[in-house]
Amino acid sequence: MKKPLALLLCSAMVVGALVGCGSKKEETKAAETTAETTAETGESKEAAGGDKEWIIATDTVFKPFEYTDESGNFVGIDVDILAAIAEDQGFKYELQSLGFDAAAMAVQAGQADAIIAGATIKQERIDSGWIFSEGYYNATQTFVVAADSDITSYEDLSGKNVAVKQGTAGADFANSLKDEYGFTVTTFEDSPSMYQDVVLGNSAACVEDTPIMASNIKEGGLDLKIPEGMESEGAPYGFAIMDEKNQELLDMFNTGLANIKENGTYDEIIAKYLGE
Repeated sequence: MKKPLALLLCSAMVVGALVGCGSKKEETKAAETTAETTAETGESKEAAGGDKEWIIATDTVFKPFEYTDESGNFVGIDVDILAAIAEDQGFKYELQSLGFDAAAMAVQAGQADAIIAGATIKQERIDSGWIFSEGYYNATQTFVVAADSDITSYEDLSGKNVAVKQGTAGADFANSLKDEYGFTVTTFEDSPSMYQDVVLGNSAACVEDTPIMASNIKEGGLDLKIPEGMESEGAPYGFAIMDEKNQELLDMFNTGLANIKENGTYDEIIAKYLGE
């Protein structure tokens, strides 16, 4: 009796093992099917398992829109507007301070989802793939000269050099006038270097967004001044994406911007930095 019983038990174990293998295969197949379904529907792990954290790139030094304060905190109009909109719309984000050109390249390369960096809404950028939000601040660009300069008009720039920041509306403004008024243009990667070139006397003037320049002269004690009548007509700043898959973020920005303008938060932010 012992031998048949042993054979019976052995057979049962083999069957059980086969059933177990079959269950594991079914579980694996089910997991693969779920993964395939997720891929087919375009549902991301983030969508299935939690809220997406958007990567938003910005400039490093563009006071008062983005800069580091005395306590080492990254602050500014853009920083506060983004925070207020994210709170209003309930989305998470990581703000990366890269510098204007690097921020734009990061979004173009898909390493960041959007840019907010005092970026003027202009056709050239739209044609190259920038998808802008509604404008959130209207700014003019102005020529800026040394505090003791006697330059008061475009004609006074003849034969002189003007400093500009690469890829900005200020650079476009200067380049649109250089042939008519006979001045040359030197390009810099950041605003402080551009300002310093004028202070040192290497350039007769630089061109910067008017609110930026006014803030830097007032709070930074720069030895510069803004001549009257040497500014552009102005254009709005916009938040931007460069991939249509991030349209959701752009839509939330536009909706949130309208809401914070309506509830007074926007005006409080502008007054905080510009006293307007």
